[in-house]
Amino acid sequence: MTQFLDQNSIFSIAKMCILVITISEVKCSPPEDPIQCTGVVTNSNCTITNSYGAFPDRNICRAAKAVYPTSEAEVISAVAAATMTKRKMKVGTRFSHSIPKLVCPDGDEGILISTKYLNRMLNVDVSAMTITVESGVTLRELINEAAKEKMALPYAPYWWGLTVGGMLGTGAHGSSLWGLGSQVHDYVIQLRIVSPAGADEGYAKVRALETGNPELEAAKVSLGVLGVITQVTLKLQPLFKRSVTYITKNDSNLGEDAVSFGKVHEFADFTWYPSQKRVVYRIDDRVISTNSSGNGLNDFPGFRSTASLVLATLRATEETQESLGDVDGKCISGTLTTSTLRTMAYGLTNDASGTCLDSREDARITACPWDYRVKGLFFHQTTFSIGLSKVKNFIEDIQKLVALKPKSMCGLDLYNGILMRYVTTSSAYLGKQEDALDFDITYYRSKGPLTPRLFQDILEEMEQIAVFKYNALPHWGKNRNVAFQGAINKYKNAPEFLKIKEMYDPLGLFSSPWTDQILGLKDGLSIENEGCALEGLCICSHDIHCAPSKGYFCRPGKVYDKARVCAKVKNSRARHLS
Repeated sequence: MTQFLDQNSIFSIAKMCILVITISEVKCSPPEDPIQCTGVVTNSNCTITNSYGAFPDRNICRAAKAVYPTSEAEVISAVAAATMTKRKMKVGTRFSHSIPKLVCPDGDEGILISTKYLNRMLNVDVSAMTITVESGVTLRELINEAAKEKMALPYAPYWWGLTVGGMLGTGAHGSSLWGLGSQVHDYVIQLRIVSPAGADEGYAKVRALETGNPELEAAKVSLGVLGVITQVTLKLQPLFKRSVTYITKNDSNLGEDAVSFGKVHEFADFTWYPSQKRVVYRIDDRVISTNSSGNGLNDFPGFRSTASLVLATLRATEETQESLGDVDGKCISGTLTTSTLRTMAYGLTNDASGTCLDSREDARITACPWDYRVKGLFFHQTTFSIGLSKVKNFIEDIQKLVALKPKSMCGLDLYNGILMRYVTTSSAYLGKQEDALDFDITYYRSKGPLTPRLFQDILEEMEQIAVFKYNALPHWGKNRNVAFQGAINKYKNAPEFLKIKEMYDPLGLFSSPWTDQILGLKDGLSIENEGCALEGLCICSHDIHCAPSKGYFCRPGKVYDKARVCAKVKNSRARHLS
């Protein structure tokens, strides 16, 4: 199937669970503000979570107060007030899609600074082909504003419910090896950031950074530890159309194709279904003439409004399959899901129905599939990038795992398989270090942290093969703790980033134990306790890190013998590891 889409429409693609076989074609409840305060009038006694309702360790993040600035001046005031009293600060966004707890202040006395109302378009310069926005502007708002002036942000994430500041904080990206590549931060030419300062500077300082300033290379992927980004200027391109064609193939040549496909097609990506031994190639290219026939839209099913009753039913079905060990049931459901997606043309349409960001005010009727206010999706995401020189070997290792356990990855099909996107070497200090392929893997997470999942060992081994055997870089806004172990040492300019962090925030007011851990400044990233490996909080070294009472013991990997994974052992007399 082939469809022509303008660049404004393409960003409503989404990589998410397709299990919406009976999708409701209505608008749904808007996602809840991730910051909730019991002191409603004073915005005090607050908690913050992500849009999924849980961080990797399931701890609740608290803060004494939340502030909602509407201008840079109000951001300066908030930062100054917190700095004067040496209170920890963290920045929260409108929808909070990051999975790790980057937004958690240290302790209960911190301040949350929300960019929810920093959402103005400040300037569109058609002659210079730039747009300047406040950091709380969403990707959807950005591309719509650019399109009014016949301009486009050429590459961006597939989900448009992200904010500009959030994308810079985590290094969010689309898929391309062309031009400057698919990472939004590589199109930033200027930004303004408010950081703590001394009394002589009023306890807060605004830094205006632009191309050529090495400090910009730190701020472009900041993890939120440098301060509050208030304004961003991005370089745009003339608006263009794209031609999208999906082709399904056997995955026997995927390893070789993965190296070359992105060099042939500008916006190429793959969706891989390992247990089905199939892969969907997206042939996606820029169309030179804007007069090409067709004005399609891309309204991916997994991000449309979904009836809450449907979500509850589908989640209950998967929970039952997990509890009964119904491997065949999962494979049947997975095949049905992928077939339905093909039937729905992967979301290509001439009549878009909107997304779950647009809404009525009742989540009991319809909601985003992952909305934690209803019984919907609850999942882990393991997302990492592997250099193109090593990607063929990684894919072959995963194929070896599948050959040993053919049905082990059927559960991934319920979440639209493995999305594979291209990324390029970035000048950002915490950006990608080489041209690479990013693997985005979404899979079932139990509501009970001590409950293992089907083929727990296979998913853990895949994660460890990537992170430790192939030295994969983590996506900063996704992943479990395991993927961040030793990660900072993989960035050649990490010392430069840490120097700028110390210069901007010497008291560490924008830092937390979590950010210190992933930056290698503090121990404690691996949390060793009962069942810790089940949630990716540790790599098992003892059986108690798994679920021995349920028959899951710590064992070596099947393909990567250095891996240590929680494997189902049929022999009830299995010897425990000491």
